[in-house]
Amino acid sequence: MNKLKTFLAAATLAFVATTASAAVVVTVENSGQMTTTQTGVTTVDFNDGTIGTYIADAVRDDYLIFNSPAVLPSSPGGSASPAGITDGYLSVPNPTAPGSAQFFLGGGNFNYFGLFWGSVDTYNTLSFFSGGTEIASYTGSQLSPLLATGNQQSDMSNRYVNFFFNGGSTFDTIRLTSSGIAFETDNHSFGVVPEPSMIALFGLGIFGLGFAARKKRS
Repeated sequence: MNKLKTFLAAATLAFVATTASAAVVVTVENSGQMTTTQTGVTTVDFNDGTIGTYIADAVRDDYLIFNSPAVLPSSPGGSASPAGITDGYLSVPNPTAPGSAQFFLGGGNFNYFGLFWGSVDTYNTLSFFSGGTEIASYTGSQLSPLLATGNQQSDMSNRYVNFFFNGGSTFDTIRLTSSGIAFETDNHSFGVVPEPSMIALFGLGIFGLGFAARKKRS
């Protein structure tokens, strides 16, 4: 029963978050999953020291690429590679003012983006743009059930996060901004994937609630 309650709570949160965030479904992969589970997408892993198929915006190119164990000062309050990542990763630092790195995704219109979000913090912001207009934006504090504590080791603050755009919404640019020490990420993936069915998710939640009610009566 406790497992069922936990699942239903997660399903309900997913539904509420979706309706409240302009048809964007945000999901979090299980601990230990460091790359996308979607097929047919493009991945940028930074392992060769470059930004891969991304096209950088010269106006907002505040980013560094590290090959572990070469990192910024690794200590409590410092910046380090995302937990479990032992190869290249991207860091958007904040040396004197909010750092901001913006990448064009090759001119395409995509409905899926995923990334391994390291040491999730409240001052980390991921924004999506289409034709130069911002269409969605998320801070580390909006990634429930993850904790925006900046912990460099905990799997509750280092996890692969997916963003699915529904209803025909698409994006062509992403921006990573850090108003604190740094925003570290790895294994970015983007592409066009089938839209998640929120009707199915909501129906599953209703079914579960009914099942729980019957179990209680019995």
